[in-house]
Amino acid sequence: MDLGLTGRRAIVCASSSGLGKACATALAREGCEVVLNGRDAARLALAADEIEGRVGRRPREAVGDLNTPAGRAALLAACDAPDILVTNNAGPPPGTLGDWDHAAWLAALEANLLAPIELISAVVPGMRRRRFGRIVNITSAVVKSPRLGMSLSTTARTGLTAFCKGLQREVVADNVTINNLLPQHIDTGRQQEMAQRMVRDRGITFDEARALQAKMVRAGRLGRPEELADACAFLCSAQASFISGQNLQVDGGSYDGLI
Repeated sequence: MDLGLTGRRAIVCASSSGLGKACATALAREGCEVVLNGRDAARLALAADEIEGRVGRRPREAVGDLNTPAGRAALLAACDAPDILVTNNAGPPPGTLGDWDHAAWLAALEANLLAPIELISAVVPGMRRRRFGRIVNITSAVVKSPRLGMSLSTTARTGLTAFCKGLQREVVADNVTINNLLPQHIDTGRQQEMAQRMVRDRGITFDEARALQAKMVRAGRLGRPEELADACAFLCSAQASFISGQNLQVDGGSYDGLI
């Protein structure tokens, strides 16, 4: 299927590795002019090399920390008229109530609520004028299935979901859609970190922790980053113009709720 994305400009946040890099690869494969983002210039260049090797098109690189005004400004300067924005950022660490002081809450809100809101607010007016825009937020399954240990992430990402639900009602008539991808148990570095935490907390081996992770998924396996990335590419497509304000679970059928 031709997704109608050839020549479209796409910003993909936090895309030197993991889900961000997978989404950037999928969009580049579909013909987008992609801007990668990351804090480490060397890692970003390696990601650009990898994507170029896979799809024959080299993305541009924008070095910057999304959690700072300067980093966000650098990213926007690298692509002043984006058609697509994929927001993504590292999630805050899991923990307990006693682990989270005021600074921890502020850091989570900055990274997973305020940073994406500022980027969205910057690009939406131009998208509306050009009458094409696709915004996809990579959030988390905990938005719909809150857990105390993930409260930093749940609180910040649920706030972003609420903001975007209201905004999309105003912009969708101008062919600007806003949707959220809710991953769970996708096999990235984050899952390996969580497995290492299980090793420490439960006194099990790393292989046992990984087996437990797979057992938590109804599909019986961890997801592949490219599976989420292909869903992202479709939500950015011309064909997805009537899909907006949605939260798409990418979790191997693990969510137990009805809606």
